[in-house]
Amino acid sequence: MEELNETSVKEFILLGITNLPHLQTFLFITFLLFYLFCFVGNLSIVTVVVADNGLHTPMYFFLGNLSFLDFVYATTTVPKMLSGLLMEDKTISFQGCIIQLHVFHFLGSTEATLLSSMSYDRYVAICNPLRYHVLMSRTICIELAFISWLVGFLYSLLHTILTSRLPFCSANKITHFYCDIKPLLKLACTDTHVNEGLVSIITGSVGIGTFVLIMISYAFIATHLQNIRSDQGRNKAFSTCTSHLIVVLLYYGTAFCMYLRPATKDSLEQDRITAVLVTVITPALNPLIYALRNKEVKRALRKLLLKVNI
Repeated sequence: MEELNETSVKEFILLGITNLPHLQTFLFITFLLFYLFCFVGNLSIVTVVVADNGLHTPMYFFLGNLSFLDFVYATTTVPKMLSGLLMEDKTISFQGCIIQLHVFHFLGSTEATLLSSMSYDRYVAICNPLRYHVLMSRTICIELAFISWLVGFLYSLLHTILTSRLPFCSANKITHFYCDIKPLLKLACTDTHVNEGLVSIITGSVGIGTFVLIMISYAFIATHLQNIRSDQGRNKAFSTCTSHLIVVLLYYGTAFCMYLRPATKDSLEQDRITAVLVTVITPALNPLIYALRNKEVKRALRKLLLKVNI
């Protein structure tokens, strides 16, 4: 007899977004274009941040980290989703599924923590500009980035261990286009209330905790902006925060919808739609939001393109 913590399932079947052939071709082309835009946009930002000395500042250090995260984040799920839309083979091995789950949540929680570090950077730059280079020194920036990656890894590791130890007896069809915690919990042949509670508690703690830190930073920023009398100074400070706030609202809005509500049949169906926004659309939009609103990034991109042409 097999022990309870052993699994008889060797592979899972990802049901994907839809099984309608006429929609699969359309979605494949659409999502491929988004992924290519994500690839080009995010790696372009990483390249210019590394190559241009004028962008070797805390703000662009974090932006480079965010762009790298977005690209790898999308790569964790989108290629498998695209192959599922194009090919009949929709299987993924048990080990591959667990690895995908780990990497996905590792990068996702790292991004949440990194966004809070970016909000602190904006707070210091606007509210305490005279001490900016002291409070946001190279060492502190590296430490904040390291903490973001460490928190993401530990958060994901806990979920990965708990999920991988669940018994999966026979059901292996995942109602999703990638391996995620909630759809896998529905397939486990044991009581998963403890796991579901931990998803809500731990994810809620990380998500709400980092979101509150971001809102506190912007509360101080908003208070400080009231003391700036010149419209030019106020507009300049406001423009440095707008892009970050848009990304924050996109990220946290979708993440809260996916992980802070009970896993029901209807919610799992809705999660697939929300997940498209998280994994496909948002990572492709982030470079657009930052690059087109930022004169320094556009200048660095033009400079890099001129060097390439030469």
